[in-house]
Amino acid sequence: MANICVCARFRPLNSREDGEAICITRSDSQSFSIKVAHDLLCYNRYPRLCNMQINTVFLLSNLHCFWQDEKDEQYMFSFDKVFYEDSEQADVYEFLARPIVRDAVNSINGTIITYGQTGAGKTFTMEGANILEADNRKMGLLPRVVDELFNAINICGETTSYKIKLSMVEIYMERVRDLFDLSKDNIQIKEHKGNGILLSGVTEILILDGEEALKNLCSGISNRAVGETQMNAGSSRSHCIYIFTVQKEVTNEKRVSSGKLVLVDLAGSEKVEKTGAEGKVLEEAKTINKSLSALGNVICALTSGQQGKSLHIPYRDSKLTRLLQDALGGSSQTALLCCCSPSLSNSSESVSTLRFGARAKHIKASSRVSIKEDIDRKQDISSMNDLKLQIAEKILKKLREKLDAETVNLIGEEFVMDGFLSDPTTSMISSHEAIITSQTISSWKEATQRLVNTILELKRENSVLKEEYQVMKEECKIMRQVRKRVKAKLRQTNLYLVLGLGFGVLATTCLSFLILSL
Repeated sequence: MANICVCARFRPLNSREDGEAICITRSDSQSFSIKVAHDLLCYNRYPRLCNMQINTVFLLSNLHCFWQDEKDEQYMFSFDKVFYEDSEQADVYEFLARPIVRDAVNSINGTIITYGQTGAGKTFTMEGANILEADNRKMGLLPRVVDELFNAINICGETTSYKIKLSMVEIYMERVRDLFDLSKDNIQIKEHKGNGILLSGVTEILILDGEEALKNLCSGISNRAVGETQMNAGSSRSHCIYIFTVQKEVTNEKRVSSGKLVLVDLAGSEKVEKTGAEGKVLEEAKTINKSLSALGNVICALTSGQQGKSLHIPYRDSKLTRLLQDALGGSSQTALLCCCSPSLSNSSESVSTLRFGARAKHIKASSRVSIKEDIDRKQDISSMNDLKLQIAEKILKKLREKLDAETVNLIGEEFVMDGFLSDPTTSMISSHEAIITSQTISSWKEATQRLVNTILELKRENSVLKEEYQVMKEECKIMRQVRKRVKAKLRQTNLYLVLGLGFGVLATTCLSFLILSL
């Protein structure tokens, strides 16, 4: 168990901060002091009071009296490495990222996280001025990671082969979006016993060289959500995660292993009174700050738990903390870079960022080699899976000859649910899938035969019922015809009766008239 690596980086003053005082004082390459002025503390505590424009001179004079006898606050911080304003991109990579990248090639998981206030230089550190930037001074971590991965692969012997896959997602408004396929805008986060945290259905691109990798990264970055604030013209409005999966196969050892390298460019924490966020940008800021607060709670719970206190680790409070569970939970080498502004006007935000890093420095992490399997065993499992598939297909083929398509499809679905057949929509078969024995196959055959016999018996009964129905239908038809004829005869009989009665009455009447006339 070792502490995670935590570094701090101070960018140079930008155009908005020109002429402002510097808040940091260097001690050495690992420690420094930072000053927070009392007037700034007062502004942060009472921003509405300090923004009042009525009787400004009187207000400022009174505020001056309020803190004139107070000294500026000084805070001391110490980290594994401190990169000051004059530090180079290459310096950050060499110390922070290179060891983790090399271990990822050797199948040890690693995570690199940039954290800090919006506009503090996180994205510049991660991507550089441009992901395709050729200037070595401006190249960020990402292009250097790509170069390191392919350099390590190119020098390996013939007995070792590598495959590198790249995924890229962002967490925007608490939804995980695939930046290589924008139609996948709500990817689910799942946990696998052997492989840890996984993104279900995320796009994985097999990359063959560094140039192809950078082009894909550039394409993904162009899909990322950004917005303009008063602090940054191109502020990231989402947490961006770059995932490199390195699969290593050593022929002589008959073993395969994989390492995962995750780079996380967090969205910056924001104060609305400084960024001037409104409308949609304000809603984005609220979601960002909420997820960063959840990350702080996880850090706090982890450090408290390692000090002997039994606490629940709230990984599920946010998509961000859930996705970083492996990095913070101890199964990955982790490096955290706290990016800060050296300006006195941002000193309180810088102190908050540095306190977060100082807390995270106490987290213990134990890296481990990712899943390894014997190639022979994989081949055995693969051949057994093929055998299962062949048997199942034969059974289904025989069923199709005797049963209708809908019934066969239902049986096929039962096979999939019981694990006898692999779901064709699933691209990955679990490595610990149970091997089907001959006894199991025999029992399946017997059960299937019983099912077939039952269905055939039901079909025979159904056929008999259909014949009986036809007979009854014919009898009913005859009965209708007989009834129709009887009704017709009855109608004729009634007609004759009426006519007879009519003639009788007429005859009686005529006879009566004759008698009377006589």
